[in-house]
Amino acid sequence: MKIENTDGAVELARGVYWVGAIDWNGRDFHGFTTPGGTTYNSYLVVGEKTALIDTVKAPFAGEMFRRLTRIIDPSKLDYIVVNHMELDHAGSLAELKKQTDAKILITKRGVDILNGYFRDSGSENWDLEVVKTGDQLDLGGKTLMFLEATMLHWPDSMETFLKEDRILFSNDGFGQHIATSKRYDSEVGDVIPEAAEYYANILMPFPMPLLRFLEVLDKLGVDPLQIAPAHGIIWKQDLKKILEAYRAWANGEVKEKVLVIYDTMWGSTEMMANEIAETVRNAGVEVKLLNIRKNTRNHIMKEMLDAAAFAVGSPTLNNGLFPTVGDFLVYLKGLRPQKKKAVAFGSYGWGGGAVKTIEQELINAGIEVLEPGLQVRYRPYEKELEKCRKLGEQLAALAKEQ
Repeated sequence: MKIENTDGAVELARGVYWVGAIDWNGRDFHGFTTPGGTTYNSYLVVGEKTALIDTVKAPFAGEMFRRLTRIIDPSKLDYIVVNHMELDHAGSLAELKKQTDAKILITKRGVDILNGYFRDSGSENWDLEVVKTGDQLDLGGKTLMFLEATMLHWPDSMETFLKEDRILFSNDGFGQHIATSKRYDSEVGDVIPEAAEYYANILMPFPMPLLRFLEVLDKLGVDPLQIAPAHGIIWKQDLKKILEAYRAWANGEVKEKVLVIYDTMWGSTEMMANEIAETVRNAGVEVKLLNIRKNTRNHIMKEMLDAAAFAVGSPTLNNGLFPTVGDFLVYLKGLRPQKKKAVAFGSYGWGGGAVKTIEQELINAGIEVLEPGLQVRYRPYEKELEKCRKLGEQLAALAKEQ
């Protein structure tokens, strides 16, 4: 097929185009704070036949269609590959199906989700083909191989490998939340920190499925030259670096690093946090002091990724946790960080309760808890500050053991 005008799209290889959308002002992604915005990446592969890999979030359908129609008439699409049915990937699917009779290729688990979202759009009558790992689609000069990526991060997740050009369309794997007019890592500088934050807040609960998937890539000889995720930039220059980082994160590799995470009401818990953190620093161990109200949850979880140990502090309010600390612990429990040790601390006035509640929530999250936690009534004086220093020394020693 001859392509005469690709204005607005970006060519990744001959006959392969990014036709996605840029969400410059998106600041919230299902609880993930995105101060730098994000992208919704859709890719068109053109051989003798054509395949669109994923769509975009519904409000951005027009942007995708403008880029797509620079290359082909959407009604002429032959296939739509649905790597993942979450609506930031598939939100424009019903709108696209109004314009084309293209066959949809999707995992078995994706079919039920598709009908759950789009039954009122007639999805039960759409032309679907269920694919599994190793299945291939010959477009004529371009061959797509499908790779189920179950629980990375939904049951239906799949990645797609373009064999001739060695491009892995990696869905939520290897993504980042960055809004940029550039498409490649080499154009925007070091994006490993953004990739770490993305991993920590989306894929952290699934290390074993990720390691199994990486084994499948090795077994099938999938050796990409580009990794094109559903969000953010495309990996080409730093391909080896991001693959090594993913293996390290999935294996729970940590360094000599401690986090002190807290909130405070009248300053007492903050005094304790400062003393703990300063003691860790004096022991020569990297430490991050993170006030929950001044740091996003996703930033704290990014710092958690390679930390060996952490402390969580809260004042007692109504015999329980300070609300922001409770919110953070619910978020932490959902992400289930691996191979971490933690301790609770806090202050109280006429009645305690926060420290015990923190400990129970950490246990519920699968964290190894160091007991007993440290409670201070009213405010810490020298005797209590010495206990904070002892706690800091203990955390530093744990970090050095890793």
